[in-house]
Amino acid sequence: MLESLYFCSMIIHWEEKAFNQLSPGELYAILDLRNRVFVDEQHCAYVDTDGKDIHARHLCGWSNETLIAYTRLLPPGISYENMSSIGRVVVRQEARRFKIGYQLMEKSISICLKYFPGKSIKISAQLYIESFYKHLGFQVVSPVYLEDNIEHVEMVFTPV
Repeated sequence: MLESLYFCSMIIHWEEKAFNQLSPGELYAILDLRNRVFVDEQHCAYVDTDGKDIHARHLCGWSNETLIAYTRLLPPGISYENMSSIGRVVVRQEARRFKIGYQLMEKSISICLKYFPGKSIKISAQLYIESFYKHLGFQVVSPVYLEDNIEHVEMVFTPV
Protein backbone atom coordinates (compact mmCIF):
# COMPACT_ATOMS: atom_id res chain seq x y z
CA MET A 1 0.00 0.00 0.00
CA LEU A 2 2.78 2.46 0.82
CA GLU A 3 4.35 1.71 -2.56
CA SER A 4 1.09 2.72 -4.28
CA LEU A 5 0.87 5.93 -2.30
CA TYR A 6 4.49 6.75 -3.16
CA PHE A 7 3.97 6.35 -6.90
CA CYS A 8 0.57 8.10 -6.90
CA SER A 9 2.20 11.23 -5.51
CA MET A 10 5.33 10.80 -7.62
CA ILE A 11 6.49 13.78 -9.62
CA ILE A 12 8.62 12.91 -12.61
CA HIS A 13 11.39 15.22 -13.71
CA TRP A 14 12.17 14.71 -17.41
CA GLU A 15 15.66 15.30 -18.82
CA GLU A 16 16.87 14.84 -22.39
CA LYS A 17 20.59 14.76 -23.09
CA ALA A 18 23.16 13.78 -25.68
CA PHE A 19 25.43 10.88 -24.73
CA ASN A 20 28.39 13.13 -23.88
CA GLN A 21 26.18 15.15 -21.50
CA LEU A 22 25.32 12.12 -19.35
CA SER A 23 27.16 11.83 -16.05
CA PRO A 24 28.67 8.47 -15.11
CA GLY A 25 25.89 8.07 -12.52
CA GLU A 26 23.17 8.78 -15.09
CA LEU A 27 24.69 6.33 -17.57
CA TYR A 28 24.91 3.68 -14.84
CA ALA A 29 21.23 4.23 -13.94
CA ILE A 30 20.22 3.90 -17.61
CA LEU A 31 22.14 0.67 -18.14
CA ASP A 32 20.90 -0.69 -14.81
CA LEU A 33 17.24 -0.04 -15.66
CA ARG A 34 17.60 -1.52 -19.15
CA ASN A 35 19.30 -4.58 -17.66
CA ARG A 36 16.63 -5.04 -14.97
CA VAL A 37 13.81 -4.99 -17.53
CA PHE A 38 15.23 -6.58 -20.66
CA VAL A 39 17.59 -9.14 -19.13
CA ASP A 40 16.08 -9.91 -15.71
CA GLU A 41 12.33 -9.54 -16.36
CA GLN A 42 12.16 -10.54 -20.02
CA HIS A 43 14.99 -13.09 -19.87
CA CYS A 44 16.73 -11.72 -22.98
CA ALA A 45 20.42 -12.45 -23.18
CA TYR A 46 21.64 -9.81 -25.61
CA VAL A 47 24.43 -7.26 -25.96
CA ASP A 48 22.91 -3.99 -24.80
CA THR A 49 25.97 -1.89 -25.61
CA ASP A 50 25.52 -1.94 -29.38
CA GLY A 51 27.40 1.26 -30.24
CA LYS A 52 24.23 3.26 -30.86
CA ASP A 53 24.05 5.06 -27.50
CA ILE A 54 26.83 7.46 -28.46
CA HIS A 55 24.71 8.75 -31.39
CA ALA A 56 21.48 9.05 -29.39
CA ARG A 57 19.51 11.59 -27.43
CA HIS A 58 18.56 10.03 -24.09
CA LEU A 59 15.23 10.82 -22.42
CA CYS A 60 15.17 10.06 -18.70
CA GLY A 61 12.27 10.34 -16.28
CA TRP A 62 13.48 10.70 -12.70
CA SER A 63 11.58 10.53 -9.42
CA ASN A 64 13.90 11.86 -6.75
CA GLU A 65 17.15 9.95 -7.40
CA THR A 66 15.49 6.97 -9.11
CA LEU A 67 15.31 6.51 -12.88
CA ILE A 68 11.67 5.58 -13.54
CA ALA A 69 11.45 5.74 -17.36
CA TYR A 70 13.83 5.94 -20.31
CA THR A 71 14.07 5.95 -24.12
CA ARG A 72 16.92 6.16 -26.60
CA LEU A 73 16.22 8.46 -29.57
CA LEU A 74 18.29 7.83 -32.69
CA PRO A 75 18.76 10.02 -35.76
CA PRO A 76 18.14 8.71 -39.27
CA GLY A 77 20.98 6.55 -40.55
CA ILE A 78 21.72 4.72 -37.30
CA SER A 79 19.00 2.06 -37.03
CA TYR A 80 17.00 2.95 -40.16
CA GLU A 81 18.32 4.74 -43.22
CA ASN A 82 15.72 7.49 -43.70
CA MET A 83 13.88 7.41 -40.38
CA SER A 84 14.63 8.33 -36.81
CA SER A 85 14.02 5.72 -34.15
CA ILE A 86 12.84 5.35 -30.57
CA GLY A 87 14.24 2.36 -28.77
CA ARG A 88 15.09 0.83 -25.42
CA VAL A 89 11.64 1.99 -24.22
CA VAL A 90 11.53 1.09 -20.55
CA VAL A 91 9.51 1.91 -17.43
CA ARG A 92 10.48 0.62 -14.00
CA GLN A 93 8.22 -2.30 -13.11
CA GLU A 94 6.78 -0.72 -9.97
CA ALA A 95 5.68 2.38 -11.90
CA ARG A 96 4.02 0.80 -14.97
CA ARG A 97 0.51 0.81 -13.58
CA PHE A 98 0.55 4.61 -13.49
CA LYS A 99 0.63 4.97 -17.30
CA ILE A 100 4.01 6.71 -17.34
CA GLY A 101 4.71 4.99 -20.67
CA TYR A 102 2.31 7.37 -22.42
CA GLN A 103 4.15 10.43 -21.10
CA LEU A 104 7.47 8.83 -21.99
CA MET A 105 6.46 8.09 -25.58
CA GLU A 106 4.68 11.43 -26.15
CA LYS A 107 7.84 13.24 -25.03
CA SER A 108 10.01 10.91 -27.12
CA ILE A 109 7.96 11.58 -30.26
CA SER A 110 8.10 15.32 -29.62
CA ILE A 111 11.88 15.28 -29.19
CA CYS A 112 12.37 13.21 -32.37
CA LEU A 113 10.25 15.67 -34.33
CA LYS A 114 12.28 18.57 -32.88
CA TYR A 115 15.73 17.14 -33.68
CA PHE A 116 14.79 15.26 -36.86
CA PRO A 117 12.02 17.42 -38.41
CA GLY A 118 9.96 15.94 -41.19
CA LYS A 119 11.31 12.45 -40.57
CA SER A 120 9.11 9.48 -39.76
CA ILE A 121 9.89 7.52 -36.59
CA LYS A 122 10.36 3.76 -36.77
CA ILE A 123 10.26 1.36 -33.83
CA SER A 124 10.64 -2.36 -33.27
CA ALA A 125 7.66 -2.99 -30.98
CA GLN A 126 7.01 -6.01 -28.84
CA LEU A 127 3.82 -7.53 -30.24
CA TYR A 128 2.00 -7.68 -26.91
CA ILE A 129 2.03 -3.86 -26.65
CA GLU A 130 1.24 -3.11 -30.31
CA SER A 131 -2.07 -1.46 -29.31
CA PHE A 132 -0.21 0.91 -26.95
CA TYR A 133 1.88 2.20 -29.86
CA LYS A 134 -1.15 2.34 -32.19
CA HIS A 135 -2.86 4.60 -29.63
CA LEU A 136 0.12 6.97 -30.01
CA GLY A 137 -0.20 7.05 -33.83
CA PHE A 138 2.19 4.30 -34.94
CA GLN A 139 1.17 1.94 -37.76
CA VAL A 140 2.38 -1.64 -38.29
CA VAL A 141 4.62 -1.96 -41.38
CA SER A 142 5.98 -5.52 -41.08
CA PRO A 143 4.89 -9.06 -40.36
CA VAL A 144 5.58 -10.47 -36.91
CA TYR A 145 9.20 -11.52 -36.34
CA LEU A 146 11.25 -12.84 -33.43
CA GLU A 147 13.80 -10.61 -31.77
CA ASP A 148 15.49 -12.05 -28.68
CA ASN A 149 12.79 -14.76 -28.65
CA ILE A 150 10.02 -12.14 -28.27
CA GLU A 151 7.50 -11.46 -31.05
CA HIS A 152 7.93 -7.97 -32.55
CA VAL A 153 6.54 -5.85 -35.38
CA GLU A 154 8.05 -2.80 -37.03
CA MET A 155 5.87 0.29 -36.64
CA VAL A 156 6.11 3.79 -38.11
CA PHE A 157 4.88 7.16 -36.87
CA THR A 158 4.51 9.63 -39.76
CA PRO A 159 4.43 13.32 -38.84
CA VAL A 160 1.47 15.28 -40.13
